[in-house]
Amino acid sequence: MSGITLETIRGLTEIAAADWDRCAAAAGGADHPFICHGFLSALEDAGCVGPGTGWQPCHVVLKQAGRVAGVAPAYLKSHSQGEYVFDHGWAEALERAGGRYYPKLQCAVPFTPVTGPRLLAGTAGERALLARGLAAAAAQLGASSAHVTFLAADDAAAFDQDWLTREDIQFHWRNEGYGSFDDFLGALSSSRRKVIRRERREVAARGIDFVVKRGREINEDDWDHFFAFYMDTGSRKWGRPYLTRAFFSMMAERLGEAPLLFLARRVGKVIAGALNLVGGDRLYGRYWGTVEDHPFLHFEASYYQAMEWAIAHGIAMVEAGAQGEHKLARGYLPVVTGSRHFIRHAGLARAVADYLTRERQEVAATRAALLAESPFRVR
Repeated sequence: MSGITLETIRGLTEIAAADWDRCAAAAGGADHPFICHGFLSALEDAGCVGPGTGWQPCHVVLKQAGRVAGVAPAYLKSHSQGEYVFDHGWAEALERAGGRYYPKLQCAVPFTPVTGPRLLAGTAGERALLARGLAAAAAQLGASSAHVTFLAADDAAAFDQDWLTREDIQFHWRNEGYGSFDDFLGALSSSRRKVIRRERREVAARGIDFVVKRGREINEDDWDHFFAFYMDTGSRKWGRPYLTRAFFSMMAERLGEAPLLFLARRVGKVIAGALNLVGGDRLYGRYWGTVEDHPFLHFEASYYQAMEWAIAHGIAMVEAGAQGEHKLARGYLPVVTGSRHFIRHAGLARAVADYLTRERQEVAATRAALLAESPFRVR
């Protein structure tokens, strides 16, 4: 089309923050903290992505008459870590057949299983061009495939039949206009209400209280504490934590009032913390960690504190990250997340398409079974 170009850039220093954020806002992501230039550039500037990480920035930029009209955060990857949508089996299958799965092109927010806009443009036509640009970039870069993970519903129509659909389940808590945490508990079955009250009592009985800090209230000492918690949990969970200490300071500086930190203290000592980001009417739980092991502290720091804060501040939804059926008993209900996948190898694409048809059926059945176990009272 005349006057329209698609290109890739190797870092966010190559595009003005105002242009990137204007595209994000046009896609409905003005209040979405993870797709803004500040968050994504902090990942680059702090060395969390880039050389040596297996996440090489390769963002797709759509221009009309020389003006930036759309962008898509993308990375050329040499592994499948930090994505939360697992395709290791696809890689093994292609390599057994003599092919090469890596590099692949990943359109995502690194290390962040949070649904949001991925094709950052204001019109359906522009989003479709970005989707085509991702497929073209994969071919141009010699990548086996292109993947768009945790995409918002408005993005879905941009992908043609060559893109395969995958679904999974997360657990989100919805604020039904509760006036207090007790109001929320009143909506639960008696047995679940008793369990949550007991868990909260046991944490308090150990002399643990919480300090809540947001935005500029969080100082460098707080980030030092939290980074120690993050490293402890990340080292046990992933083997190598993804984020650097510098990232948290950069992210906090660039995201203003979005960071929300719950710090747990015992006898005046900070022993645990949970980091959330506030975005519009949602609270996004991201990382938690502790240097002392106490029963139910994880639930209190990561779930109950967030829910209580959301109620007090009129936040409609708390998203607590990937996986975790244990969240169901605490009022977090299953929702379906989606991704799209473009695989250049025809044989692998056919095999994956068959697999994903079965997997989507399993996801639907699992969600139905989970909803049948809802902790909420039947009205």
